[in-house]
Amino acid sequence: MPPLIQFRKVSKLYGSGNTEVRALWNVDMTIDQGEYCAIMGPSGSGKSTAMNMVGCLDQPTSGEYLFDGQDVARLHEDELALIRNRKIGFVFQQFHLLAHLSALENVEQPMMYAGVSSRERRERAAEALEQVGLSNRINNRPNQLSGGQQQRVAIARAIVNRPLLILADEPTGALDTQTTQDVINIFSALNRSGITVVMVTHEPDVARLTRRVVWFRDGEVLNANLAPNDLASVTAAVSIA
Repeated sequence: MPPLIQFRKVSKLYGSGNTEVRALWNVDMTIDQGEYCAIMGPSGSGKSTAMNMVGCLDQPTSGEYLFDGQDVARLHEDELALIRNRKIGFVFQQFHLLAHLSALENVEQPMMYAGVSSRERRERAAEALEQVGLSNRINNRPNQLSGGQQQRVAIARAIVNRPLLILADEPTGALDTQTTQDVINIFSALNRSGITVVMVTHEPDVARLTRRVVWFRDGEVLNANLAPNDLASVTAAVSIA
């Protein structure tokens, strides 16, 4: 089975001449289908740029990015949008829920762009909310939900189109300790069901619950196979922002 995510000498440059910034430089990275890994590194290390690249939100200046066996590095925006809608589910630190919609209606949104019928949208949205433990909150609007509940709605929205990949950017950054554990348990269960989970985080305690850590520094991959239990040896001398 080919890797789900493969960077081949990927670089991302901003500016030129004396103002050129190397956000990523000759990065090789492979993530297999079914993996659960964290992307970490200090502020300015390139981890956010790498996340945007993985999520088809940005394209490399040079190199190749293969997603699900397809070279997406040079695709047009409409082709990238289709991949994002059908194959990738996004979860962010800020929940990005629509305030005027119920939990069910928020979860339905990705399926509207995918052309799913209204009846199937309702059924699948209800199933996704049940999967994250919110079957009793489907009619509540975001202001009627706690932060943890809002993040679970966001996760339901991310999985409703049955993606190959869940890409989570600091998903626990706005949550307390207990709620963080609840959300991480959901990600772990999704991974056990076969979904690949890639999480960008600055929290070692969260990264330790994944299976592998990819550590970035100065736009390069310093360690692509860091065991979560070995994080202390890397973070001891680094202040993570």
